[in-house]
Amino acid sequence: MLDCTPIDTLIEQNHRLAEYPDQVPTDMPRYQRLVGRLIYLARTRPDVAYAVSVVSQFMHNPSVDHMDTAVRILRYLKSAPGRGIMFSRHNNILEVCGFTDADWVGNITDWRSTSGYFTFVGGNLVTWKSKKQKVVARSSAEAEYRGMAHGVCELLWLRNVLRDLGIKLKCAMQLYCDNKAAIDIPQNPVQHDCTEHVEVNRHFIKEKLDAKIISFPFVPTEEQLADILTK
Repeated sequence: MLDCTPIDTLIEQNHRLAEYPDQVPTDMPRYQRLVGRLIYLARTRPDVAYAVSVVSQFMHNPSVDHMDTAVRILRYLKSAPGRGIMFSRHNNILEVCGFTDADWVGNITDWRSTSGYFTFVGGNLVTWKSKKQKVVARSSAEAEYRGMAHGVCELLWLRNVLRDLGIKLKCAMQLYCDNKAAIDIPQNPVQHDCTEHVEVNRHFIKEKLDAKIISFPFVPTEEQLADILTK
């Protein structure tokens, strides 16, 4: 890989990676070792989180196409070896916020959606995740709402960590979302009958919203930072 040609993109847009009956198999132990190292690397490189989450779905039945995609990630890393996370002090007020997004039915095999989130403390990126959802979402709003629930859990965890350190937040944590329908679900009781399939998440999020622990400001899609974690 030392002589490989660098590339500017991690994964093909609108890729069709999946498990096919006629796929050409590849060296599974080699693939598993490579993806395992990429998973470890993704702990400090949020830009590769989505691509790594995709190739990690085929650990037990990898094909040549899956291996080519994993190698493509290495080629991307060669083009940007110095990228990472920089921490700095932005202001005297400690604020906690996050961005959440979801790609509805992005997986062509089981039609499940991929959701992801970024969380920031004091303006610095501290946690992120890109993961396929465990159930099939019946609408884009449901997919986004399930992603919001994961983001809320992460923000609550950060709040507890800060509290254990003796730091009390002075304002509600903000979780930015680019789907107005998902934002309206916990705030509009009229939609109750239309959202029975996300009822547990609705009550969980509404409880935190009513307690003013968290808020959900709308962010335009072009300003949605978590977009790179879903596609």
